[in-house]
Amino acid sequence: MTDAVASAIPVVSDEMESPARRALRRLFARKGAVVGLAVIATFIVLAVFAPLIAPYDPIAANFALVRKPPSALHWFGTDDLGRDILSRTIYGARASLIAGAISVGIALGIGVPFGLLSGYRGGFIDALISRITDAMLACPFLILAIALAAFLGPSLGNAMIAIGITTTPIFVRLTRGQTMSVKVEDYVEAARAMGNPRWRIALFHILPNIMPALLVQATLSIAAAIIAEASLSFLGLGQQPPTPSWGSMLNAAQRFLTNAPWMAIYPGLAIFLTVLSFNLLGDGLRDALDPKER
Repeated sequence: MTDAVASAIPVVSDEMESPARRALRRLFARKGAVVGLAVIATFIVLAVFAPLIAPYDPIAANFALVRKPPSALHWFGTDDLGRDILSRTIYGARASLIAGAISVGIALGIGVPFGLLSGYRGGFIDALISRITDAMLACPFLILAIALAAFLGPSLGNAMIAIGITTTPIFVRLTRGQTMSVKVEDYVEAARAMGNPRWRIALFHILPNIMPALLVQATLSIAAAIIAEASLSFLGLGQQPPTPSWGSMLNAAQRFLTNAPWMAIYPGLAIFLTVLSFNLLGDGLRDALDPKER
C-alpha cells in the first residue's frame, strides 16, 4: 500500500524545473558559492549602513592614539594619525564595491553592444572591432589601467572609468564568441525566416541566451576590478585621502609594517576575503548556469 501511494506522488525532475529555479538550486548546493555570497552580502551591508555600524568617524584624527594596537576600544587598532582602523575598513568597503560594480557596468555597457555587433554582422565590422580588441588585450591589464588613470587624473571616478575601459575587451571577445555560436542555432534561423529584423534577432533571441556566460564573467571581473582599484589607490591614483579606501590604507601602512602591522593586516584581509568571495561565487554561477551540468 505504501509503495502504491509513493508511486502515485509526482516527482519533479530536473527537466521540469524552470531554468531560474534549477540554477538557484544548483548554486545553493555548492558550499563555496554560498559562503562567497554570504561574505559579499556582509560587506554590502557594512558599506550601505557604514554610518550606523562604524564606531568612530573614519577621518577624525586623534594624535593621542597614534598607532595603538587592537584593544577593547579600537578592535582593529589605530593608524598613524590615530584614526580607528575598523571604521576606516568599513567605510573603505564602499569605495571597493562601488568601483567593482561600476567598472564592470561600464565594461558591459561598452563591450556587449560591440561584441554583439561584431559577432552577428561579421565582415569588415568584425575585423575592425576584433583588431582593436586584440590591440587592447596585448597591453597588460593593470599597466593600461594605471596609464589611463594617470591620464585622467587621480580620483575614484576616473579610476573606475580607467578600469572599465581596460576591462571592456574581455566582454567584447566573450560576447563575440558567444554570439557566433548562438546565431547558427535553429531558433535564430527560424526567427530570421519569419522576417524579424536583425536588431530584434540580436536583442531578443541572441542576447538572452548569452547572458549566463556574461553574468559569470561579470562576477569574476568584479573581483579583478576590486584588486585594480586597490592598486590604483595604493599608487595614489584612486580614492584620495582622507576618504578611506583599502588601497590607500595599505599605502599608509607600508611605512609601519614592523611597528604597527595591524594597519596593513585588516585592509589586506578585507581585500582578500572580498576577492575570494567573488571568485567562489563566479565559479558557483558557472557550474549552476551550465546547461550540460546535471
